[in-house]
Amino acid sequence: MDSNTTEKGFSTNSSDNETLGRQKDDDSLFKQVAPDDSSKFDATSKAHIDADLERGPKREPEVPHPVGPDRDVVPDGGFEAWFQCFGSWVLMANTWGVINCYGVYQTFYARGTLFDRSPSDLSWIGSLQSALLLIVGSVVGPLYDAGHFRAMMLSGVFLILFGLFMVSLSTTYWQVMLSQGLCVGLGCGLAFLPSTAIMSQYFDKHLGLAIGISSTGSPVAGIILPIMFGQLEPKVGFARATRYIAALLTVLSVIPVVFMRTRVKPIKRKFGGSAITGIFKDIPFLLSALGLAFAFMTMYVPYFYIQTYAINKGITTKDFSPYLITIVSAGSIPGRVIPNYISDKAGPLNVMVFMVFMSFILAFCWMAINSLAGMIVFCAFYGMASGGVVSGTSSVVISLSPSKDVVGTRIGFLFTFAGLATLVGPPVAGALIGDNEARNWKAGISWAGGGLALGWTMLLLSRVLHRYKHKTRRI
Repeated sequence: MDSNTTEKGFSTNSSDNETLGRQKDDDSLFKQVAPDDSSKFDATSKAHIDADLERGPKREPEVPHPVGPDRDVVPDGGFEAWFQCFGSWVLMANTWGVINCYGVYQTFYARGTLFDRSPSDLSWIGSLQSALLLIVGSVVGPLYDAGHFRAMMLSGVFLILFGLFMVSLSTTYWQVMLSQGLCVGLGCGLAFLPSTAIMSQYFDKHLGLAIGISSTGSPVAGIILPIMFGQLEPKVGFARATRYIAALLTVLSVIPVVFMRTRVKPIKRKFGGSAITGIFKDIPFLLSALGLAFAFMTMYVPYFYIQTYAINKGITTKDFSPYLITIVSAGSIPGRVIPNYISDKAGPLNVMVFMVFMSFILAFCWMAINSLAGMIVFCAFYGMASGGVVSGTSSVVISLSPSKDVVGTRIGFLFTFAGLATLVGPPVAGALIGDNEARNWKAGISWAGGGLALGWTMLLLSRVLHRYKHKTRRI
């Protein structure tokens, strides 16, 4: 054999040996990883495949919620939760409580001591207050959902107090319009919605009750503030009486400023975002928003004109007339607690339909009252009915919202419609009533009752559609 053949043969054998060696090494590695028993290997593989099928297709990892307390576990009570409720109570006194006592200011302005204006002109001050409280919600709602509760609450409290102190310095119609109508109204709008929306972070099963209790701050202020003004104004004058009211509210405001906090951090989203677009796809919610807007449009007509009506009809004297607003506010205390307590069991929308129905029936009964006893009974029951409407609005929105993360936006959306309606309701009533001795009270009262009746119709339709869609009686 020649050397070339030997070398080739040697090299071939060497290559084969190397290949066999690598195969043996691979086999040994495979034996270390794979089980010797092929049946066990097949069983194990099948088990893994079955488990994967049960788990379904592989999903992308979810974006975690912000770090903090569990968003789905609500305290539903406890010291911290009820202290937030107390802070909300104070903010209700500072917002709706101040607005509800505007009737005594309108009666004072109508005397012509500061300036001479028609009742319709004077109604624009109170209407601007209540309208801004609601309209500002279109901006405040998304800001609340974005986590700016503290900034809005502090700004609102400051504007309310600053506006009241400026009212005490005002001597002309436009000064009062800017200070009491614009400044106080903006402050109320910034503070009110967050004070209500925050309740959903601390309460669940008892949410209606908590909102009802916190909302009693409004009628309590509506009882105390008119009496304060009525007793102080003849003794110390308009300016000092208003300053005393502002000073009392300043002391109370320490509680929400120091203690109120949100419990969970917001989910990051664009301003408004999909929360707005989702509203227009929710027909039952849109009908509820429209119905409550019509209700709010005329619901405050009695608050503005009940004193003037009683004096004009000779039912009561000027000295006693401020107590009619107090009676309305006193009646709204049980009207805010009891219906909200029932709503936790029967459903907020069901209760709201009944309270608006009660309000429009009472509004039409107003024109038949010609005695002091009848006026007192009307004020008490109308306060109860209208108080249930105001305090139950947030519960209705929360119950119709798909998640707590859009509550602020939806409340703001509803209040925007309600605010625009409130802006025109009382002035239209004032124009219908007139400002001479032979006032057309039937026209103004019919306007009040008609708006509430139309609102009730829309709410009833919303309830029917929601029940058909979700197959439930508790709405």
